[in-house]
Amino acid sequence: MSTEQQPEPARSFGGVADAYDRGRPTYPREAAAWLTSDKPLTVLELGAGTGKLTEQLVALGHDVHATEPDAKMLAVLEKNLPEVRLSRAPAEEIPAGDASYDVVVSAQAFHWFDHDRALPEIARVLKPRGRLSLVWNQRDERIPWVKRLGRLIGTQELLTDPAELLERSGLFGPVDHESFRFWQSVDQYSIRDLVRSRSNVAVLPPAQQEAKMAEVLAFYDEYGRGMDGMQLPYTASCFRTEVLDRVTPSLTERGSAEPDEETAVSDGSSTDMLLIDFR
Repeated sequence: MSTEQQPEPARSFGGVADAYDRGRPTYPREAAAWLTSDKPLTVLELGAGTGKLTEQLVALGHDVHATEPDAKMLAVLEKNLPEVRLSRAPAEEIPAGDASYDVVVSAQAFHWFDHDRALPEIARVLKPRGRLSLVWNQRDERIPWVKRLGRLIGTQELLTDPAELLERSGLFGPVDHESFRFWQSVDQYSIRDLVRSRSNVAVLPPAQQEAKMAEVLAFYDEYGRGMDGMQLPYTASCFRTEVLDRVTPSLTERGSAEPDEETAVSDGSSTDMLLIDFR
């Protein structure tokens, strides 16, 4: 029996990059606009994958810098969108200067980040009043046949609301939430790529992957409509929040005169501020 270790879920996507690109749904244009703006901005995308959201951001006219830690995923993105600035980098080590971007956005990837390291980095590269925006595509499993499909292929998209984590960090303000419904056309070929692209399937040994594929194809034969395929319902769950101000008082605000030791005593009517420098 082979002792070769299977990849961790977070690192499994490179081996299925092409299947991911063919089988995963895109994101609604209106969702991309809500996450960013319908006016051109400087946008940093983290965990861009093969460019599913990147394509929508570019179409909106944004100046996009897409980052992705997996070389194989990044290669597909570069092939799809050769005009986009790309960097191979994780969210925990962003290759950008302080206050560089209007918006930092991540699609289907935030749950993989080391939040203790990534959130200060995101706050660092955002301009004042800049926004962090997150989106996950979630299958609508209120529909019985979609729920059955979820039991077959996994339901990792059903994630916890990130609002509490973001607000508890002390780096970001209140979180807004919006949802956008859409449909993905799936046929007997693309459903195979959809299944292969899933991290919980990608880490299985080959024999178990094939067994899972057989289950899904049997399901498709029961619920699909041959060449017409099926319409898989999704909701794009979107979140956005502003970075909190990181302001250091000027000399004018603190008083231009330097107090001596006798006068440098609080009078009880303090206007002191808690200053935090996240750089």
